[in-house]
Amino acid sequence: MASPQPSTSAQPPPASGPIPTDFKIYKPPNIAKAEPLPALSDDYFNPTTADLRAAQATLSARTNALVNAPLQLKAKREAAEKNKRDRWPETKIRVKFPDQTQLEKSFPSTDKIRSVYAFVRGCLRDDVKPIKFILYQTPPIRDLKVSDPTVRDLTLVELQLAPSSILLLRFEDESLNHDQAPAPLLPSILEQAIDVPVPAPPPETQPTPQAGSSRPTPSTSTTQTSSEKKIPKWLKLGKK
Repeated sequence: MASPQPSTSAQPPPASGPIPTDFKIYKPPNIAKAEPLPALSDDYFNPTTADLRAAQATLSARTNALVNAPLQLKAKREAAEKNKRDRWPETKIRVKFPDQTQLEKSFPSTDKIRSVYAFVRGCLRDDVKPIKFILYQTPPIRDLKVSDPTVRDLTLVELQLAPSSILLLRFEDESLNHDQAPAPLLPSILEQAIDVPVPAPPPETQPTPQAGSSRPTPSTSTTQTSSEKKIPKWLKLGKK
């Protein structure tokens, strides 16, 4: 009777790619600790004239930067880009997931947007890596698709992302886009999560000296002496 052969049905899981390094991950804000917000009226969500003008100005600036850039003189455009690269050699990108988990990493400003996609995909769980996602900005909504020729061939500086930007993420699978769905990141990535740092309070101003302070004041005798020195000689002679 032949001896039983070991089963080969259970195959080892495929090896994952290298885990990204040199990054930061921030936990979602603790909603339970936050104080409840007052109810807002419907008018609050209607944009004001100032809001619409600000959004239009931002959109126009981005459109001019992306559409009209080829119309600039080549030497002038190259000089402007070199100045930006010299001023901001690195670009800090913070990617925010639907549950408010945030990934942060600095990239060379000469990198393309595909470097940011590769970093985010490398942090995802193995079962989520094949699912497509889009990085975008808001407001107004601006998709940064690698398939878009007006995006994929530009550097982070040319995309107006330097020196730092916050990008939002949405998956092709809508079940991953709910704010209650935990960010589908590798466990080794999630265990490094820290709280979002609290901004430091503004420095206190120095108090102005109050009445009764210990600051010395000129004495009466000194004041009188000073006054006497200012009396003209002819007036002094007339007093004799």
